[in-house]
Amino acid sequence: MSETYVLGDWGTSRLRLYRMHDGDISARLNGPGTGALESGADRVLDERLDVWLAEGPVADVTLCGMAGAPGALVEAGYAPCPANAEDWLASRTCTTVGSLTVAVMPGLSCRSEAGVPEVMRGEETQVFGAIALHPELAKGKHLLVLPGTHSKWVVLVDGSVAHFSTHPTGELFALLAGQSTLTGPDAPGDGTFDDGFERGLERCEEKLTGALFEARAARMLYGRSRDWARGYLSGLLIGSETAAQITSGTTITVIGDTALSALYQRALASRDCTVRVPDGDAAVVAGLKLARGKTT
Repeated sequence: MSETYVLGDWGTSRLRLYRMHDGDISARLNGPGTGALESGADRVLDERLDVWLAEGPVADVTLCGMAGAPGALVEAGYAPCPANAEDWLASRTCTTVGSLTVAVMPGLSCRSEAGVPEVMRGEETQVFGAIALHPELAKGKHLLVLPGTHSKWVVLVDGSVAHFSTHPTGELFALLAGQSTLTGPDAPGDGTFDDGFERGLERCEEKLTGALFEARAARMLYGRSRDWARGYLSGLLIGSETAAQITSGTTITVIGDTALSALYQRALASRDCTVRVPDGDAAVVAGLKLARGKTT
């Protein structure tokens, strides 16, 4: 029997909805992230679901990400680590939007050996989706990185998230490149983003606060372009992150946005790492399909 349902990944910066029919994506809709809502989350979601309801019935909705954050659609807490897919699925929360039941998946939490708290919300869906797509990740120990605003480094042990750590690299880059004096005005200059990125990787093991200033000084003295300076900051920050997390020769699985994942691949390759790159969007959908299968 054919069935239509909706899956969604609602992040801080954007909402991505997938209408599914017989297990395949039949349509997509985007919307504002939870950090840019001008009305209630339930209204924003209801308006988009109405577009598809006008075309035919929808069975239910399953969401991950910031939809479950306090003040968003409905609060869905955190499943504590170590956590496997069953632990994650058991901690979901349900609500109603319009006439539809909406299941909202929880995040994950852990503490380091020193007691430092860690949380993720949304990335766990990609992790469990990647395991579903690549069963070899369910056996043995694996290290994953999920680049983003807050990059997550996840240790998997036999299919369970044992623990993870966070580097707010994307947020730091946005602040430094967009709201500081380091990149300067968009005036003519020499050098590409890629050139600057390589220079940033060269200096990534130096003390970060001192190394940052080359972005500005190279513009003043060497006539570097703003793109070069942005690339330098990106290479320096991503390089510093990877240097802090791994040793040379490590095998890493990178899951995320294609363009950002490519930058992490470059940084990891510079450290002689073996890199595997599953499709990030496919991992989200696979994780949500897994969640939906357990919520209906």
